[in-house]
Amino acid sequence: MNKTLKILMSGGGTGGHIFPAIAIADEIQKRFPEAEFLFIGADGKMEMEKVPQAGYKIVGLNIAGFDRGNLLKNVGLPFKVVASLAKARRIIKNFKPDFAVGTGGFASAPALFTATTLGVPVFVQEQNSLPGKTNIFLSKKAKAVFTAYPNMERFFKGTQTFFLGNPVRKNIITDLIGSATAKEKLGISPEKLTILSVGGSQGSKTLNDAWKENIKTIAEKGFQLIWQTGKTEYKTLSEESHISDLKSQIFLKEFISDMALAYSAADVILSRAGAIAISELAIAKKPVLLVPFPFAAEDHQTSNALTLVEKNAAKMVKDTEMKEKFLPTLLGICDDQNLRKEMSENLEYFAKPHATEDIVNEIIKTLNL
Repeated sequence: MNKTLKILMSGGGTGGHIFPAIAIADEIQKRFPEAEFLFIGADGKMEMEKVPQAGYKIVGLNIAGFDRGNLLKNVGLPFKVVASLAKARRIIKNFKPDFAVGTGGFASAPALFTATTLGVPVFVQEQNSLPGKTNIFLSKKAKAVFTAYPNMERFFKGTQTFFLGNPVRKNIITDLIGSATAKEKLGISPEKLTILSVGGSQGSKTLNDAWKENIKTIAEKGFQLIWQTGKTEYKTLSEESHISDLKSQIFLKEFISDMALAYSAADVILSRAGAIAISELAIAKKPVLLVPFPFAAEDHQTSNALTLVEKNAAKMVKDTEMKEKFLPTLLGICDDQNLRKEMSENLEYFAKPHATEDIVNEIIKTLNL
């Protein structure tokens, strides 16, 4: 096509919304190097920092979600919605996008709803197995919805729905290596069963407490633990004698930058159940014990985890059950090689390493670009 494509992107609030939006934009730019992009985000949210870091322009709306914890904070919400719709209309009429892609978050609703009223084709990417209200609302006028879980048509009735997966970091796909080689690179024993514990970039108190209580048993079993603690508790945990005395088996990390190497080294993984984390775990194909973060919006992490549990691709322990069920469930995975093999094979159903390319292919096909 001769004219320069203009693409409106909107997604934010959390990394789970922002990263897919940036990944899709990067893939479109690879196909159409002259394309112009404009992101719409929410003032004060992390997308206002992360999107410019990725090299894209972003405009913020003064918008927030409904605060169920403090109803008084919602008094000004209708005014924010009206003002955001008006601002989004001005932005979109001025930018004149050829199409728009939304990945969820507060700003997506006014941005993409306004786009539809102005005749702009809209696409929605939903990361979780329980869709957010914003994406359900937007899907009614969307050309297509791209999901990371199968059988999502029940949420997006009347809209074309494609099970294509979540965009993940490229190096997770390209840099996975054999377990023994990865263990040697990390300087740990290639022979010992290795558990990787990741509680998100900030760490997880629930996971950290579980390890503190059970670290002796893990050591006695002869296992190795690569433990991402997060910044808050790293110093305290590294100074606890019953942990520091086990330096040959317990490897504390404040933050793991090379996740592909860590996934490769792991024989079993303990993780929260965020959408992007699960998509990466499926590609790594390592047996996983999921502990959903209970305060995620609409408890979507539990829904994500249960979708895998139903396929015997993962095991799950709820936050409230950690004291009773964590260790027996973990050891049940570690001590059963056949179970680990079966879980790894079943994870392949959810592995979508080419999600970003497939999403962009479908957009191009739909719009005949």
